Amino acid sequence: MPLLAILKAGAAYLPLDPALPVERLSFMLSDAQPQLILTDSSITLPPNAPPRLNLDTLQVPHLPIFPSSLPYPTSPLAYLLYTSGSTGTPKGVQILQRSLLNFLLSMQQHPGLVAQDILLAVTTLSFDIAALELWLPLISGATVVIADRPTATGDGLPDALMRHQITVMQATPAAWRLLISMGWQGQLKVFCGGEALEATLAEQLLECNCEVWNLYGPTETTIWSGVYQVETELETATVPIGQPIANTQFHVLDAQLQPVPTGVAGELCIGGIGLAQGYRNRPDLTAEKFVPHPHGRLYRTGDRVRYRADGTLEYLGRFDHQVKLRGFRIELGEIEAILTQHPNVQAAVVVLQETPEPHLIAYFIPVSDTYPAPFLKDFLATKLPSYMLPAVFVPLESMPLTSNGKIDRRALPLPDADHLNQSADTFVAPRNPTEVKLAKIWADILNRTQTITSIGITDNFFTLGGHSLLAIRVIAQIQQQFGVEIPLRILFEQPTIAALSEAIHAAQAKTTAPIQRLTDPQHIPLSFAQQRQWFLAQLEPDSPFYNIPAAIRIAGRLDAGILQQCFRSILQRHQVLRTDFPTIDGSLQRGCNQTGHCHYR
Repeated sequence: MPLLAILKAGAAYLPLDPALPVERLSFMLSDAQPQLILTDSSITLPPNAPPRLNLDTLQVPHLPIFPSSLPYPTSPLAYLLYTSGSTGTPKGVQILQRSLLNFLLSMQQHPGLVAQDILLAVTTLSFDIAALELWLPLISGATVVIADRPTATGDGLPDALMRHQITVMQATPAAWRLLISMGWQGQLKVFCGGEALEATLAEQLLECNCEVWNLYGPTETTIWSGVYQVETELETATVPIGQPIANTQFHVLDAQLQPVPTGVAGELCIGGIGLAQGYRNRPDLTAEKFVPHPHGRLYRTGDRVRYRADGTLEYLGRFDHQVKLRGFRIELGEIEAILTQHPNVQAAVVVLQETPEPHLIAYFIPVSDTYPAPFLKDFLATKLPSYMLPAVFVPLESMPLTSNGKIDRRALPLPDADHLNQSADTFVAPRNPTEVKLAKIWADILNRTQTITSIGITDNFFTLGGHSLLAIRVIAQIQQQFGVEIPLRILFEQPTIAALSEAIHAAQAKTTAPIQRLTDPQHIPLSFAQQRQWFLAQLEPDSPFYNIPAAIRIAGRLDAGILQQCFRSILQRHQVLRTDFPTIDGSLQRGCNQTGHCHYR
């Protein structure tokens, strides 16, 4: 509501994430010079913050029913967002109201949103794609359900999708990959963007009966600039960028900004109404990235693409050192610039390691022989958001160079086991039985032969080789061995044994009684989901919609008696397959057929 009020007043908004370092927030406030901050009384603001309005203590009933007349518009801007900058300071992208409106009207047509849709919003406001989640349902008459952070980033997401009967969700490929690994089955309209969408992931989403749309676009061209619907098996490793949205033009140009032929790689330059006004207080950078052209003003994305024969664009990578990690666009140069501000760092290079769980690696030349990896990470944490922190720090005596004297990033050595463990000097052994047991769980799941001697309580789970699927196994083992439920997001947000141990102790302090397994199941009421399934079955008794058909060809002679016995054994083993739904005293109940008979033809 506050954002809508700001736009209706003809002003622009700047989202500020309280989780960002104070130094970064202070710079954004100094650069943007906002007139007012809408917040709540629990948030501590930087010293240079403008006047604040605490919405949680605002006396709404005492405000006038009808707003005062306001001059319109007071600003052509819709919002201001800060993204990573290569010089060590973030850059403010100024998006116009007309650009936002054009984007929303185009997205309303393709991929499309109608009044019957229910969209689950899972994106933080400081990420530009949150504007789609807020405003597209509003102009379409659809419903938006705003997920809280634990739901949006944890294992409660599948339940939220089912509970709210969600029909549309927008997320990064990493989020969709995690959702599938948690056993989620779809039937959603999937908006996927923020990183290159792998063909294998797109095909998995199609197998979940999803309508899959790949969305592409930098912040500087207003959220998404290209859309592509995935309908068939793909021949390339990544999904094409597709076609530009309304009033948007794609140009594939060479270094002299001349067009290249179909099939030849070039830089994607974007023109049209979606272009940002420029970078706030950065005329030099604005002139560098937003260039004049015979076809009109263009934004140079730095993305390597080529036109395919069918007219769609194929993404090939980056020309510069800007990367995307977990949906966030990161200038590696910004991390390098801040890293070299540390008094014990002479030079630094940061790269993105492309693995199943991508992460940043910082290579540096120390001033002294002291290995300052933990101090470097603490130093960066005061200046950068968590998604920009390198997972591994590798000290070097010198940087590998190319023949023309530039740093040869391809020749940088891969981190070894010592680097992954951040050296023996940083090792902290388990201090209590909980941490010892957690170290054993990690060692078993990560296939490590040693436990306490190889895994410390401050080691990063993902740096040691963990990924989203293994994280789910860790959480399952914690529930089994400690008898408590820990949200999956805890392991992603604080992937250390020390943090998990604290979470376990906090959960054990709660007095919630565990659910007892019934030895002799009685008739009990149906859950809401079961009531829904039963009701649909009564409406269409012969509908096969919720059946899962399969055809299997059996070679050789079939022994019908053995097959019958196999079915009976499966039924006896799994109680859910013997569940029936009798009506007792006028109330629908859930029971269990003890016989386990089955009939087949």
